[in-house]
Amino acid sequence: YIVALVAATRNDAAIALGASPRAGLHLAAVARARAAMAGRGFVSPDDVAHAAVDVLAHRLIPTGQYAAAADALAASTRVLRRIVANLPVPAGD
Repeated sequence: YIVALVAATRNDAAIALGASPRAGLHLAAVARARAAMAGRGFVSPDDVAHAAVDVLAHRLIPTGQYAAAADALAASTRVLRRIVANLPVPAGD
């Protein structure tokens, strides 16, 4: 799911520069921490989805020109939320 999410940021027309493989590693680490804080020994897709915006949004460069970095971050956040909402969640076993 993390690989698909990172790949989706690299293939979206609204993103000029998507998340890197290293960004995916950081997303995995934060998702693991979220699962551990919830007392689980496994990461769920929900952990990944909840962490995705906080971990990835500042790493993306949206297409277009923005007057301020905050505007670019807001655009990246909107696109990332759309990607997370539309990306199919893997089915459990």
